[in-house]
This record gives sequence, structure tokens and C-alpha cells, in this order.
Amino acid sequence: MSRRLHIGVVGEQDARPETRRWAEAVGREVARRGGVLVCGGLGGVMEAACRGAAEAGGLVVGILPGTRADDANPYVTIPVVTGLGEARNVIVVRSSDALVAVGGGYGTLSEIAYALKLGVPVVGLGTWELSRPGLEADPIVRAQDPAGAVAVAWEMAQRARSTEQTRTGRE
Repeated sequence: MSRRLHIGVVGEQDARPETRRWAEAVGREVARRGGVLVCGGLGGVMEAACRGAAEAGGLVVGILPGTRADDANPYVTIPVVTGLGEARNVIVVRSSDALVAVGGGYGTLSEIAYALKLGVPVVGLGTWELSRPGLEADPIVRAQDPAGAVAVAWEMAQRARSTEQTRTGRE
């Protein structure tokens, strides 16, 4: 039996209404495809994505920074209490087969950086653009809308999982 794809959704807590709508649509699409939504479990983009996934019947995992499961937004199905503060961002990334960044502040930027460092594919929807001398192109794959963002993240996650299974000899 194959494990369901885990799609991480990251973005800022103080999100604009449009960004929240995008995140909710991303969450709904992850659930529609049968994936597990992974996020930081709090407000803003996280809560909107969780709401979309939960209302579509999806499973939602919230990786919480604090020490209380009750801190999770009401749409989180499985709260994971870490007590790690912002350091929990790496757990969000490690728990995801691909990441969709919707908008985002500096915490989102850290999650994008962890994902790129750890080889987790990143799809961006109105998020950071990365450049530096010697970097040929922005490593974030751009999407124009929520459904497109999930479609690309889904494909990249499947490809990454297939490559990992081939590398390790697991099926």
C-alpha cells in the first residue's frame, strides 16, 4: 500500500484576503486529490489551507511551534506538538513531499530555504523570488493559480518519491 502524498502549505499569518482565498483553494485541491495537507497549524495562510482541505474531507496535519495541541486552528485533524518555536519549520518541510508557498513572510522564506536545501520541491504562488550572483534561475517553480500550484507540486512530489524509491530499492 502506497503512502498518500504529503503536500506542505506555507505562508504568512497576517495574510491578505486574496492570499487567504488562494490558500483555501490550495487546501481544497490537495484534499480533492487525496493528499495529506501539512502546515504549521496556526492562523493566516495555514488556517485558510486547513479550512479548504478539511471542508473537502481531507486529512490535515499541523506541526505546532508550541506545547499545546489546543493552539492548533480548528481545521487541523492531527496536531503535532513540538515545543520548538520557529525551528518546527524544518519539520514541516521534512514531513512534505512537496511544498506550496502562498505569499509569505520571513518564516515562509525559511521554509522555502529548508526545502531547497533538503531537495523538497517548492511551488510558489505570489511568494518570494530568489536570486544571487551565480544562481542561474529562481529555484521556485511558479504557478498562476491554486489549482495549477497543486498540480505542479503533485507531479513534482510523485517524481521525487519515484526517484527515492528507485534509489533505495523500495516500492
